[in-house]
Amino acid sequence: MQVYVNGEIKELPEATSLAQLIAQLELAPTRIALELNRLVVRRADWSATILSADDRIEIVHFVGGGCDRGMFRRMEQALIRI
Repeated sequence: MQVYVNGEIKELPEATSLAQLIAQLELAPTRIALELNRLVVRRADWSATILSADDRIEIVHFVGGGCDRGMFRRMEQALIRI
């Protein structure tokens, strides 16, 4: 089945979960946030969220730099809640 990941077409097996997609892409799950069809998906739901043909997945990578420790901690806490 075809899905769109950050605007690019990816071919995936049927019944692929978001967690499986992240593993296939070899991404560190602690440093990303996922949006599926314009809705943010909580990290706790990635394994149970099964993709369908033509789904649109946006992956946002969090990178460090340019912030103080307090800002970094707030960003880290926000990631934990996702």
